[in-house]
Amino acid sequence: MSCLVKTNYSHQLSSTAMAMCSSFCPLIPNQLRARPICPFPTKPLFTLSVKAFSSETSNASSKADGLSARIGFLGLGIMGSPMAQNLIKAGCDVTVWNRTKIKCDPLISLGAKYKSSPREVAASCDVTFAMLANPESALEVACGEHGAASGMSSGKGYVDVSTVDGATSKLIGGRINATGASFLEAPVSGSKKPAEDGQLIFLTAGDKSLYELVAPLLDIMGKSRFYLGDVGNGAAMKLVVNMIMGSMMASFSEGLLLSEKVGLDPSVLVEVVSQGAISSPMYSTKGPSMIQSTYPTAFPLKHQQKDLRLALGLAESVSQPTPIAAAANELYKVAKSHGLSDQDFSAVIEALKAKLQNPPK
Repeated sequence: MSCLVKTNYSHQLSSTAMAMCSSFCPLIPNQLRARPICPFPTKPLFTLSVKAFSSETSNASSKADGLSARIGFLGLGIMGSPMAQNLIKAGCDVTVWNRTKIKCDPLISLGAKYKSSPREVAASCDVTFAMLANPESALEVACGEHGAASGMSSGKGYVDVSTVDGATSKLIGGRINATGASFLEAPVSGSKKPAEDGQLIFLTAGDKSLYELVAPLLDIMGKSRFYLGDVGNGAAMKLVVNMIMGSMMASFSEGLLLSEKVGLDPSVLVEVVSQGAISSPMYSTKGPSMIQSTYPTAFPLKHQQKDLRLALGLAESVSQPTPIAAAANELYKVAKSHGLSDQDFSAVIEALKAKLQNPPK
């Protein structure tokens, strides 16, 4: 049997609906959408039915009105919870699991089902998403004693949206594929607010047919998606992006403190930077709270340091010098040693303050 993406498009999309489509995800002509896209000689993964929506219907959930599938979601932390919520609000049939069950309760109140292990979630769902904090957790949840792999079988799909190294992703993918199921890595670029707003960027790699099948689900949770080829490429792209981001934040922290030290107003620096060639939403969003020494967590500092460590390992594996990222990593390690692991990664500025207060003798 073939796996199909079914569509119920009206003859003409409204101008508003067209405008809301991602520029990275162009619409496919209707005559192409009815063709088989999954070669597996098994029961279809799931059926997706996406209806076009009128100009009066502009909320995010309308993008998936009528979308039906049994979706599993493992890991309901700072990113996983809002991602799963968006799926539920879009009308998806979602089953959740988290090590700490209390984190499942808000989603259950929204209509989610609950299972007591990753294996049970995977066994009861057509496609299972996983958003875990680190490679060790991602591997355990997928391949452990009660892991998702033990509940997978032919016709099912596993989509790991965690940030891990390529080796871990390939290990998980191999274990999932051994069950006859399909695997897609899809780490995200974006933090808490983009996750809440459905504005994440998915960096996917792996099974192309699974990618095409879950695309409507990715579009509920994100604003754009990239397919990068073989498993490992998505992980590599995410680590490069976060390596750049971590280095940028460390440099921005130095600039804020230097401006203040020479008698300038750091608030004006944020405004100047935000209007120039190096403008970044990160600076304008994080700068004001950094000046006030408050760091509401959108992306935990411990995760930024973990990603820098993994990126440095990736660079080492191909003999690519990364001295700036290496220096930034040391600064984040100092921040962790000062008890800032669970603060936002912008709290790295406190490591520089500590160095100023305790200069080397």
